[in-house]
Amino acid sequence: MSLAALAADFAPAALPPETRGFRREVRDFLDSALSGRRPRDRAKTWTGWDADFSRALAARGWVGLTLPERYGGAGRDHFHRFVLVEELLASGAPCAAHWIGDRQSAPLLLKFGSEEQRQRWIPAICRSEAFFCIGMSEPGSGSDLASVRTRAVRDGNGWRLNGGKVWTTWGHRSDMMIALVRTSGGPEDRQKGLSQLLVDLRAPGVTTKPIRLSYGESEFSETRFDDVFLPADSLVGEEGQGWAQVNAELAFERSGPERIYSALALLDLWTRHLAASPDPRAVAALGRHLASLATLRSMSIALTARLHEGLSPVVGAALLKDLGTATEQAIPADIADLIGPDTADAELMATLAFLHQLSAVFSIRGGTREILRGMIARGLGLR
Repeated sequence: MSLAALAADFAPAALPPETRGFRREVRDFLDSALSGRRPRDRAKTWTGWDADFSRALAARGWVGLTLPERYGGAGRDHFHRFVLVEELLASGAPCAAHWIGDRQSAPLLLKFGSEEQRQRWIPAICRSEAFFCIGMSEPGSGSDLASVRTRAVRDGNGWRLNGGKVWTTWGHRSDMMIALVRTSGGPEDRQKGLSQLLVDLRAPGVTTKPIRLSYGESEFSETRFDDVFLPADSLVGEEGQGWAQVNAELAFERSGPERIYSALALLDLWTRHLAASPDPRAVAALGRHLASLATLRSMSIALTARLHEGLSPVVGAALLKDLGTATEQAIPADIADLIGPDTADAELMATLAFLHQLSAVFSIRGGTREILRGMIARGLGLR
């Protein structure tokens, strides 16, 4: 990829006029459904688990919004999904239960899965009846995704799976995992020999346990596979093509507004605080963050246009995620530096304390900063 090609990923794009009415519809629903939700809870947004809320969205056709109607989706375009996601994040809606299946798993199955897999799982995702997680990272591997050791071997009319995954978002509450596993070769073979398998997390031999983090939440988990038998139709796509499939999947994960809006609830509170007690340094910092968010939003809309065209902007998505993470982490850090110790706004302080601890995770989920920058460099032919 050249710089010109990367620039094409970010060619200016605008949301179509027909999305405006949809935005009003979504906003009206959320104003009612989330009335009284506390700012600290709003700060969890797409990492907050509420299966009932996900089912309420599904009942309106808003889970699987871009998926074909024949599989239970709404058949809308990616621009409508951008609007939906933006409103969900702006309102601090608890979206974790359906988030991975809607954003990644269903589109992956639509593109690479068998027709049987599509008919079985995509409608269940769209109805919020089956919740998915993704199994990529492994214990002892850090950010080196290609060093996969979890192995699946042929066993009669199926697969035998052994190994483990870690830092899986809500794996302990999900029904299914799409796991990146090694089906041939060894870790030294890196990206070769990797495949994706559907894993029923209730199957014998599967053990999941939550990981309690410093801020008191347990949105991540560790999963062990001990001689787990999987049927032959668990293979997603082609054997040995898991790396290419994962990279296509990650373009969905990294290109959306969830990679820039994680600190939005805190920014709203801080803006109100400064309106009542303006401080020149703080107001200048707020202006810088708003300018950054406006730019990042334009970049995300541009990538949405590429997805709408049927493309997979892997490098552009990695760049957006890296830049977005920097802004998401800078917001609570700057507010913590600028806010006075005697501030009486309890909601602001509680939300700041929560996000200040959570923000360390921002540069891990979806790919670490170092991995993303390596991808960008390779994509541009710089390494």
